[in-house]
Amino acid sequence: MWTKPYGMKEGFMIGAGLTVAGLTLQLSVGPVVWDAFRWPVNGIVLATFLLLIAITFMLRKLVYGFQFLCTYKAAVPALIYAMVLTIIMGLTPQTVNGEWLNNMLSFWPFVLIYVYIAVILGHVILRRVLHFHSWRRDVPFLLNHLGLFLAMTTATLGNADMQRLKMITVKGQPEWRALDSRQQIVEMPMAIELKEFIMETYDDGSPRRFASDIQILTQSGKNMHTTVEVNKPVEVDGWKVYQYGYDTQMGAMSQTSILELVSDPWLPLVYSGIYMMLAGAVCLFVFGKTSKPTNLQND
Repeated sequence: MWTKPYGMKEGFMIGAGLTVAGLTLQLSVGPVVWDAFRWPVNGIVLATFLLLIAITFMLRKLVYGFQFLCTYKAAVPALIYAMVLTIIMGLTPQTVNGEWLNNMLSFWPFVLIYVYIAVILGHVILRRVLHFHSWRRDVPFLLNHLGLFLAMTTATLGNADMQRLKMITVKGQPEWRALDSRQQIVEMPMAIELKEFIMETYDDGSPRRFASDIQILTQSGKNMHTTVEVNKPVEVDGWKVYQYGYDTQMGAMSQTSILELVSDPWLPLVYSGIYMMLAGAVCLFVFGKTSKPTNLQND
């Protein structure tokens, strides 16, 4: 083991090493605190991460371990580790304040494995760009891999900037304060006034549809009179306003409406990555297999 060229065993050992390192971090410093990565920290981290990928790629002929990152013998074990951790994530209840396996997004082994996969993706993308030969073969490959890289990194780092708040509005009273997941008050850059709560019911009295007729006044000067209902949000100044709940005791006579306000400034980048992968899939379908794949182990 650890004799050149590295094989699958070394790939699995790297994954095991990252898992052990992650467990050590989990025990010593606790879970990953994503709130510490709010803008501009996440922007700096992303720029530094991209720079490190570029530097390690340039050093691949001097450091064999960096060259190994471009091979399937590194990628396949990493994907297997990620698949196992993702399955565990799907089988265990996930909560915001959960610990260890109950909050996998903050579980160090899970995070390190996915960072490792992002590094492998970065190296593979750069190598394919360097050895670009045919747009029929290379463009679909780059769209798929670059799209996955973009979606993974921006979804992870952008999570720190996402806000999901609850606002309790009372008919006729403008409200500009909302509550976060810790029940702390957050002052919003807008005021929302409930004009009327709307409910349609079935014959047995159970709710069929409920919505809120609201007035929104923003700090940027926008004045909107609109209606929000479940799964039909209103977007204003980077915020999406959803219908969330109401006074269930009052039912259709409720004078209170609970709104959910969501801001996710990195979401367009995540969608861009997803659209790139879709475009890559379409290109593969249209062009098909036109040539043999490049052997990534040869540089």
